[in-house]
Amino acid sequence: MEVFFFPGALLCGFGMDLLLGDPERMPHPVRWIGALIAAGEKRLNSNRKGERDGVPVSREGESVRRVRGNGTMLVVLVVGTVLVVSAAVVCLGFLVHPAAAFVLCSVMCWLCLSARCLAGEAMKVEGFLSRGDLEGARRAVSMIVGRDTEALDEEGVAKAAVETVAESTADGVVAPMFYMAIGGPVLGMVYKAVNTLDSMIGYKNERYLEFGRAAARLDDVLGFVPSRLAALFMIAVCYLPWLSQDGQGALWIWRRDRRNHASPNSAQCEAALAGALGVALAGDASYFGEVVRKPIIGDAGRPVTPKDIKTATRVMYGTSFLFLIPAFFISAGLSALILNVTGLTLWI
Repeated sequence: MEVFFFPGALLCGFGMDLLLGDPERMPHPVRWIGALIAAGEKRLNSNRKGERDGVPVSREGESVRRVRGNGTMLVVLVVGTVLVVSAAVVCLGFLVHPAAAFVLCSVMCWLCLSARCLAGEAMKVEGFLSRGDLEGARRAVSMIVGRDTEALDEEGVAKAAVETVAESTADGVVAPMFYMAIGGPVLGMVYKAVNTLDSMIGYKNERYLEFGRAAARLDDVLGFVPSRLAALFMIAVCYLPWLSQDGQGALWIWRRDRRNHASPNSAQCEAALAGALGVALAGDASYFGEVVRKPIIGDAGRPVTPKDIKTATRVMYGTSFLFLIPAFFISAGLSALILNVTGLTLWI
């Protein structure tokens, strides 16, 4: 039975996420990680206000290296802290009792996943749009996207929500499951720390271009395999009859447009979902008042509508359930291998 300790915790965590989502009043590790990142960035980012001690920071030579070095230091600090604390929590659980460890691991797996929260936030946007409340929809979508939303029309809001569901299928569901499958909840928490770092300091603007470089690149590395797995499983789900989506279109657009993004990972699921829906995603967007030029993903066969948000969440759930199957067996296989090699037992 010890072989199924960590895969069982993954399964329980997945079920808890589906049932409970992220309760607003419950302390969440990502908030603590975010607070640590914000405090470290305030102290270490010499380019935070474009100057240091009243003197503008040079974008050349040693100053740039120093800014990058400080950003790398923050990544090491945050990831190291999360790794040590997460491992300590699991070890403490085992010291108390294996049952306590299982509960703690299940909760950690739950807190690494965000399928229900993502679907809930996206459906809030759909609800506002369906009622004709564009301002409410703009406010709702601003909670889940990084772009400026004040000037978005109805299609722009719907498109932003669909894109976020697509990208977050990889970042918020498949990638955490992938790392929990190969490294338990501790590695899942480490991935969440890296992803949070990227979401907070991984921007290509004056403040973060150099400081956030290490965080952005590490997130690209860790997301490389999961983003592609997420896209392939999303395409497979679209072939299922109960979803009634264009699996062939998803495969075609993914193969054609999966590299249409500055990030090596972001266009993977967006391309698959654009093809499944028969719409065009991405394109130019405004961030912090500055328009960023982006290539289009997919073909504009029709406008993106609020109904597409609901369909995108269904595809996200289907992808999550389908990927859970190999994740469970990978975790079980690795657990069996480690136990056989080391001769250890979890039931001590």
